[in-house]
Amino acid sequence: MEQEKNRESGAAPDLPLRPARHAEHRLVTSVLNGTYPPGAKLPNERSLAVELGVTRPTLREILQRLARHGWLTIRQGKPTVVNDYWDTGGMGVLSTLAGYMDYLPEGFFNYLLEVRADILPGMARHAVERAPSQILTYLEKYPHLDNEAAEYARYDWGLQVLLARCTDNPVYVLLFNDFENLFETLALRYFGLAEARRASRKFYGKLIGAIGNGARQIEEIVRAAMEKSIKIYATLT
Repeated sequence: MEQEKNRESGAAPDLPLRPARHAEHRLVTSVLNGTYPPGAKLPNERSLAVELGVTRPTLREILQRLARHGWLTIRQGKPTVVNDYWDTGGMGVLSTLAGYMDYLPEGFFNYLLEVRADILPGMARHAVERAPSQILTYLEKYPHLDNEAAEYARYDWGLQVLLARCTDNPVYVLLFNDFENLFETLALRYFGLAEARRASRKFYGKLIGAIGNGARQIEEIVRAAMEKSIKIYATLT
């Protein structure tokens, strides 16, 4: 009876059904490692469900989710096609890639840091103009940070999220929400360097001084710190 249910659902006979998250991970890995490269047609629904070890309804949910993020194009009555996700993907692709570090292209983290260096200075200025006391209260905690990568990573990410929220612009918050997983991976490596921790402490101190004098110098200070972080991170590669 169980084998019959598996046959009807599209799952492989005599094999336990795998969780949807595991199946999705396998499918995305197959895209990233070139098993299903951009432009490739995925196997039909029944065959792919068997390959991934899930029911067909579960497979449809996975395919729809990946299509919404730009990984795939689903066409009614035609094979599902793998997109060139670097061209068609959205923020969902960026967030998903945090779980596939081995497949990221060379220089990817440098690209990410460059984007942050473009976004953060202006965002910080807007935030300080609107909520200087709230940001100061957060920054005043930095002298008490433990000298550990994880502690700095949490604190620095918390500062970025606070700046995004203090702008009163929800788009900044949405952008940084999608950066979170990637930033966590990047930050743990970055703050493993003593030089990075020292540079960040100087940055936090300069921010405190600049906020006390108004918001005019904020962009310059933040941009300089972001450019410094790119140079420091380059020493890891």
